[in-house]
Amino acid sequence: MIVKVNKLDFYYGKFQALIDVNLEAKKNEITALIGPSGCGKSTFLRCLNRMNDLIEGTRTTGEIFVEGENILDPNTDLVKLRKKVGMVFQRPNPFPLSVFENIAFGPRVHHLAKGKELEEIVRQSLEAVLLWDKLKDQLSRNALTLSLEAQQRLCIARLIAVKPDILLMDEPCSALDPVSTQRVEELMQILKQDYSILIVTHNMQQAARVSGFTGFFLLGKLIEFDITGRIFTAPRDRRTEDYITGRYG
Repeated sequence: MIVKVNKLDFYYGKFQALIDVNLEAKKNEITALIGPSGCGKSTFLRCLNRMNDLIEGTRTTGEIFVEGENILDPNTDLVKLRKKVGMVFQRPNPFPLSVFENIAFGPRVHHLAKGKELEEIVRQSLEAVLLWDKLKDQLSRNALTLSLEAQQRLCIARLIAVKPDILLMDEPCSALDPVSTQRVEELMQILKQDYSILIVTHNMQQAARVSGFTGFFLLGKLIEFDITGRIFTAPRDRRTEDYITGRYG
């Protein structure tokens, strides 16, 4: 297991957003998190690289092990954690810089490379997201002028450049059209050979298509977690069945 969560509770002030969540995510797998809006999926995802720490008044209890280390330990190096556990958001958020500088930013901040070595990292990162052939002669182009799909791929390349182990994706296709969504889903299948991916999605068909395991969240609780095929064909909990068959949510 690359991620193991034990008895996780999370609070925004007095409001408890996550309640006794237990989950194990396998290495080199895609794990999907589904459920109605406001049920805790994105909050859970942000717990995995402690992005919620940036919100005043939050509190977390329990244990989150990433590659065997409890990241809720107060001595955790958050810079190293967020290098190891990168995140892609709902809308692409490239920096208002060139394609090259977007990808070079992380390796420079972490002092990973410079010169020719940095150029090679940029090339490898763009190749990993299938953008190199398209952009190799446009590396000075402003990233904000790319299509939304290309921007999202670029944001993934920006993460890959610092060599993470885990990619967190919070509805990464919600701003994309169906054709672009399909291509990003195909990219996920390629990326899981080298990375472990956890994705929040409101699109249950997407969860069924891309993931090996699925967790269903409801009102802050992880109601059910299983192999994706079983979640969608033979869920054990009636609430899961009601959600995936459209009875509510």
